[in-house]
Amino acid sequence: MTAPPVTRRELAGFAAAGLAAYLVDLAVFTALLGPAGVPPVPAKGLAFLAACAVAYTGNALGTYGSRGQDAATGAASAPLRPVRRERLRQAVVFTAVNAAGAVVQLSCLAVSHYGLGWTSHRADLIAGAGVGMLLGTAVRFWGTRTLVFRDRREDAGAVGDGNRNGVVGWTG
Repeated sequence: MTAPPVTRRELAGFAAAGLAAYLVDLAVFTALLGPAGVPPVPAKGLAFLAACAVAYTGNALGTYGSRGQDAATGAASAPLRPVRRERLRQAVVFTAVNAAGAVVQLSCLAVSHYGLGWTSHRADLIAGAGVGMLLGTAVRFWGTRTLVFRDRREDAGAVGDGNRNGVVGWTG
C-alpha cells in the first residue's frame, strides 16, 4: 500500500489543524495550570487530549475529509466499514500517533539535556521546541496520512482477491 503524493493542500491543511491544536493545548494548559490550580502533569495531559481532539477534527473534516471518495462523483468508495467504527479506529490511532510524536519530541530534549549535558535554557529550547518539534511533527504527519487517514480506495482493493469495478468480493 503506497500513500498518494503529498500536496500543498495537504501540507497547508495539516499545518492549519496543527496550529489550531497547538493554540488549544496552550490555552487549556495555561487555564488549568493557573486559574484552575491543576498540577502541571495532569494539566498537560488534559491539554494534550484537547489538542488531539482539535487536530483530529481538523484533519478528519478538512485535510483528509475527501480520502476514499471517488474523484468524479465525490461519493464514498464501496464497500466501507461502518462510519462510526472507522471514526473510532481513526481517533484511537490518531491519539497513538500524536503520543509517538510527543515521545520523539521529549526524547530529543532528554538526550540533549541529560545525555549530552547541554543544560542551558537555549539548548533546551532548541532541542525541545526546535529539533524535537520538527522530528515529532514529521512522525505525526507520516502517521496521520498513512496510518490514520488511509486512502480507503486502496484498502478496498486490498480486501479479498477480486476488485472489479470498485466492487470487492471474497471469491474473486
